[in-house]
Amino acid sequence: MKFYSLNNQNTQASFKEAVIAGIAPDKGLYFPERVTPLPADFFENIETLSNHEIAFKAILQFVNEDIPDEALKDIIAHTLDFDFPVVEIEENVATLELFHGPTMAFKDVGARFMANCLSYFSQGEKQDVTVLVATSGDTGGAVANGFLGVDGVKVVILYPSGKVSDIQEKQLTTLGQNIEAMEVNGVFDDCQRMVKTAFLDTEITDHKKLTSANSINVARWLPQLFYFLFAFKQAKSKGKEIVFSVPSGNFGNICAGMVAQKLGMPVKQFVASTNVNDVVPKFMENGVYEPMSSIATISNAMDVGDPSNFIRIRHLHKDDLKTLRKHLSAYSFTDDDTKTTMKKVYSNTGYVLDPHGAVGYLGLTEYQKSHPDAYGIFLETAHPVKFLDVVEETLGISPEIPPQIMKVMDKEKKSHQISSYDTLKSYLLDN
Repeated sequence: MKFYSLNNQNTQASFKEAVIAGIAPDKGLYFPERVTPLPADFFENIETLSNHEIAFKAILQFVNEDIPDEALKDIIAHTLDFDFPVVEIEENVATLELFHGPTMAFKDVGARFMANCLSYFSQGEKQDVTVLVATSGDTGGAVANGFLGVDGVKVVILYPSGKVSDIQEKQLTTLGQNIEAMEVNGVFDDCQRMVKTAFLDTEITDHKKLTSANSINVARWLPQLFYFLFAFKQAKSKGKEIVFSVPSGNFGNICAGMVAQKLGMPVKQFVASTNVNDVVPKFMENGVYEPMSSIATISNAMDVGDPSNFIRIRHLHKDDLKTLRKHLSAYSFTDDDTKTTMKKVYSNTGYVLDPHGAVGYLGLTEYQKSHPDAYGIFLETAHPVKFLDVVEETLGISPEIPPQIMKVMDKEKKSHQISSYDTLKSYLLDN
């Protein structure tokens, strides 16, 4: 299968080429030339399949020309060695817990899948690959953990100074080895802008092989469809129409869910739940896409003012707003809304939401006001302990710190402070 640039469909690449390049030469995101639905019996009998079997069948069409079946099965086995439980917390309301991986965030799946793909592709290669990634929170830790010690791969992570949680910062600045952290004086959009600029800077790319581990990269983005299928497998027996509510920042996660829908997953609707960075809810309302400067919130991983992956969602629906509205609803919520919901859910059920999951819950319950019979699953994208200060302040409790987090707490932070693209460029050229 070929992947084409969303800026020019004549610009094409294989899966391997798209993964290594990260972004197309014309700045476009890569998109698969087709999404072929899986056989109906795949979904009819999905309960009989293991998660590894589901993932293999779902991703095969996108990668099989570059990765042999046995190698793909190994990549999946190294990616999916933890659970993805759907936990019911109220009638018709459940959460898909995506925090049982090594960095306790949903991005563990995409980061590990991509790392294993790059490791496979780099066998026998003479030139190292430099993975350049911007993070608003959890991406950095997931990428750092996924790529740690991978031969032939160096990782440079840009994150906005003072705008990620302490635990998130520890996870991306303390590992050493082939991981370098760049602490940017700015916001996430500044980090993302620097990364995109570097990819188009021939003074760098003539000497270094760069790729991105943000969700703009097809190997980070596509495997996120796995856990939507795992959730459908668990919820299918409810016999109700299923709705997914996804806390959304850069919109790669919800876009991957929509690819699962295109594969034939019988899901009624997706809800994009955002904080006050509400570019997409406004677009869904008035049809005008107006990027904004990102606003800092307590759900910091969603503080994105110009979500890269929304163009993929629009393309998936032929850039027709009427068609898109049939599959996507979007709502935005304030920090006060988020804290109130965290308190309410904890008081009523004992369940501790992280601030991102709380936004997902809010979006789901807003949708259910007009669709009360829908069975809703909101994504709990990170463990609440990763936002310990918000949880302690809001709920007055201190969740037990899991071992995945404990192991980085006492390590020394090491980062390079930068305030301009030129500083990043100099570092990349000198190292």
